[in-house]
Amino acid sequence: MKPLAYVMRPSHYDDIVGQTHLVGENGVLRRMLEKKHLFSFILYGSPGCGKTTIAEATCKMAGYPWYRFNASTDTKDKLKQIVNEARFNEATLIIVDEIHRMKKDIQDFLLPYVEDGTLIMIGLTTVNPYHAVNPAIRSRVHIYKLHDLTNDDLAEIIRRATKQLEFKGKIPDDVINYLIQLSGGEIRTLINNFEALLTVCQDEDIDLEKAQSVLLKPVINIDASDDNYFDTLSGLQKSIRGSDVDASLHYLAKLIVADDLQSLSRRLLAIAYEDIGLANPGIGPRVKAAVDAARELGNPEARLPLSVIIIEMALSPKSNSAMLAVDAALADIEKGKGGTLPLHLKNQYSFDPRQTPYLYPHDYPNAWVNQQYLPDALVGSKYYHPKDSSKFEQSLKERYEQIEAWKAKADKQKK
Repeated sequence: MKPLAYVMRPSHYDDIVGQTHLVGENGVLRRMLEKKHLFSFILYGSPGCGKTTIAEATCKMAGYPWYRFNASTDTKDKLKQIVNEARFNEATLIIVDEIHRMKKDIQDFLLPYVEDGTLIMIGLTTVNPYHAVNPAIRSRVHIYKLHDLTNDDLAEIIRRATKQLEFKGKIPDDVINYLIQLSGGEIRTLINNFEALLTVCQDEDIDLEKAQSVLLKPVINIDASDDNYFDTLSGLQKSIRGSDVDASLHYLAKLIVADDLQSLSRRLLAIAYEDIGLANPGIGPRVKAAVDAARELGNPEARLPLSVIIIEMALSPKSNSAMLAVDAALADIEKGKGGTLPLHLKNQYSFDPRQTPYLYPHDYPNAWVNQQYLPDALVGSKYYHPKDSSKFEQSLKERYEQIEAWKAKADKQKK
């Protein structure tokens, strides 16, 4: 007996739930088929959101011979055989699973046949192709992202599965919501869990307690190579930046489950200097100590130092003044602004009496003396604009304003 997920897989766009931007009445793929103008494309999105279903439905509706090729496990010889058969067809479609894993020699062999239309390629991947797929492939195809399915979409799939299995019992809304929660948004997981539940319960009414006794704990749909993972990293950073400690801990927990301490550590160090910065300058070394401890401990104990530092980061005052300052300086460099370093600042100082001498600040009151440091073309440029984010940055602001006052007084005396 074939699995329910296999039996229920649609072979026509009309039967697909969700993804209306692609297969709906005005969807781009539906219009492609209606106009009989086939082109190569890549579908990417979360696991179980319908990539394979849409690809196979496209091939079946197109009415031409089609093949499947796994870029991770299949060989170049298999691809050669497909190409040889395709030469005799009006059109041939090929579904390439895990296209982001395609080896260079296979890619080099395939691309000319995609380019001349011998093969219409449908690439599938869970990874953002703009990050993971070779530009040579991307330039020859259209790229479409599949949306995560809504709870209403998933509930509709349960209703269809109930009809497919001719289930006579009652399934209350709390059980449907529990099944949706368990699925992590994956259609296959949803249908497989539902099939298992109905196999145990047969035609009995199902309540939440019975469903929980049959099925396992919820799936955490996050993988360190997926867009979902990078979205979660983004959610963590924005929550820390927004000083929401509970949201920060939530996203930390999701990332701990993904078990990629290296990427998490890098992001936390970046947050320390980008979003907290001069408001709490001691946070950087403390983040480094925490992530080093987490990596040494490994999971599950890594959560201990990470939770401590996440709470401190979320509740720290925030300042991005240092980042804005260096970005402004970089912008001037990228625009070609700069000019020559003042002679008195150069490492090999000339004793030419006509040259302005270098004045050693420590020989002057307050360790400050008025002299030019910026190149002539940038004199007067202001990159750092202090904020009142914390007592520490307030003290920097006071020092900054004092130095600016000394400069103004010294310049006035020159005139």
